This record gives sequence, structure tokens and C-alpha cells, in this order.
Amino acid sequence: MRVVSGICKGRPLKAVPGTTTRPTTDKVKEAIFNMIGPYFEGGLAVDLFAGSGGLGIEALSRGIQTCIFVDREPKAISTIKNNLEACQLEEYSEVYRNDSERALKAIIKRELQFQLIFLDPPYKQQKMKALIHTVSENNLLSPNGFIVAEHGTDMELPREIGQFNILKFETYGDTAISIYGKKEGQKGE
Repeated sequence: MRVVSGICKGRPLKAVPGTTTRPTTDKVKEAIFNMIGPYFEGGLAVDLFAGSGGLGIEALSRGIQTCIFVDREPKAISTIKNNLEACQLEEYSEVYRNDSERALKAIIKRELQFQLIFLDPPYKQQKMKALIHTVSENNLLSPNGFIVAEHGTDMELPREIGQFNILKFETYGDTAISIYGKKEGQKGE
């Protein structure tokens, strides 16, 4: 694994030790950013099931100003911190050991809005729809922001969830990427 593009292009990233975390491949990561960017001029991102931190680090490398990394596994938190240090991106990041629901509650209290929200939960523990509803109900996505939902191809997400609809959908082997954005008419809210 490596950073695909931007200021940290080519930097190697460590994977989380063990078999409980499934890292996003460089090919899928590159495809995701071709669908949503590829580059950004500031903005806030959250990587809610961060694993090694690869998606959030890629966003920072491509111009996102700050990224919040959340994972509940201690090994993942350690790996994220090591990868941020290797890319010299610690000052542009916040790293929290927490589960996704509690992390979202804390984010709601801070009244943050995100340009990018990465949702890549373990495929067997899908709570994607509920998380996207929470994002919608609490207006956590900026008007032109994206929710990047990475899931197994055996799971089909609804075309519409709350104030969002699917803008793009692609599959790569057994990985599917659903990109959500605000529906027309919802962008000004």
C-alpha cells in the first residue's frame, strides 16, 4: 500500500497487523479519488472505519485540510498514527479510538460539516444505511461533499437515503463503491 497521488505520492503505508482489517487496494483508492476529486482545496474529511488510515491520508495528500480518523481497534489506531507520522501529516489530523456511532455523536456535538465522509466498515457488520441516515439527519455533509461508501458487491445500498442519492457506483472484484451526494434542492440547506 502506498499514497497514490498528491504531496505524499509514493510514500509507503503500513497495513494493520492481523486479518481483522481489510485495506483498500491502491487501485480502488485511485478509482475513488478519480470519482470524487481528484484534488481538493481544503475542507474537512472523516475516515470513520479508518483501519490503516489509507483513505484519509490520501485525502490529505490531495489537498483536504484536516481529517478525523476513527477506529475502535487499538492496532489500527497505532498503525494510523505511524502512517501519519511517516507522511508528516500529524498536524492535519485527529485520531480517535471509538466506535462509529459514538464518534458520530461527538462530531454532531462539534457541529462539523465534511467535504468527504469515508465509510468502509467490515463487510460482515454492515450498518452503512443507518450511518448515512445519521449523516443526513444531522446535516454533516457540506453542500458539495461526498459520502464514499465501500462495501461488498453482495450488498446493494438504496439509491436514496435521507437527503442523499447515489451519484456514482463502481465495482472492483468483490468491492463496490457507492458515492453519495446531496440531492438537487438539498444543497443549499
